[in-house]
Amino acid sequence: MQPIRKGRFQARLAETTEDIRSAQRLRWLCFVARNAQDTDDAIIDIDEDALDADCHHMLVEDSQTGQLLCCFRFLPLSGGSEITRSYSAQFYNLDALRNFDGPMVEMGRFCIHPEARDPGILRIAWAAMTRFVDESGIEMLFGCSSFIGTEPEEHAEAFAMLKERHLGPRRWLPRVKAPKVFRFARALRRRKPDPKLAMATMPPLLRSYLAMGGWVSDHAVVDPALKTIHVFTGVEIRSIPPARKRLLRAVAG
Repeated sequence: MQPIRKGRFQARLAETTEDIRSAQRLRWLCFVARNAQDTDDAIIDIDEDALDADCHHMLVEDSQTGQLLCCFRFLPLSGGSEITRSYSAQFYNLDALRNFDGPMVEMGRFCIHPEARDPGILRIAWAAMTRFVDESGIEMLFGCSSFIGTEPEEHAEAFAMLKERHLGPRRWLPRVKAPKVFRFARALRRRKPDPKLAMATMPPLLRSYLAMGGWVSDHAVVDPALKTIHVFTGVEIRSIPPARKRLLRAVAG
């Protein structure tokens, strides 16, 4: 896939070991250093796992300075029969998705440098993913969307909104697998969310998924290793609203 350049930003695939190391350092900064509580956390400056070797890694850089501002990784799958290869399958029972018969891609470890504020960074990241989806004929995009911290109560308004409007279709819905989960659809079944407050506290990546017609699992997983809470998130490409598709493709083009 060719690099995408928009203004001062460039999105490109990692090509070297050092490119991947740079992504792993940014991931550590965003997911680990942010919540480091002891010396051991503070001295390890990369975030890596075995899945890194199987994934493609996308980098968004400042084309003027070369600084890495954003990164994510993605794992293409031929269809639901390969779903157990995914990162998400460690935390969710995804047996229902085994029946999905089109090409899929899992998007993960998405992060933006904590000092970067320009919304253009998120736009070009999605443009790069859009180009890959179009070029590869992907029919479903999925992943884990993370909330900062491990206390579900801090995100109750957002979870109430997810329960109210964005639960996945029963035929694809993941079942519980992880040892520590928050069954928000059940726990918050009587709570009516404040839409404005809920969306203001929704993680930016998850907001983007929802704007594309994305859906979520009925429970969240507490991940003590990354000190986050995440929900499984899926987007069927054919369900993305036409206006949103045009906007994404305009940037990707």
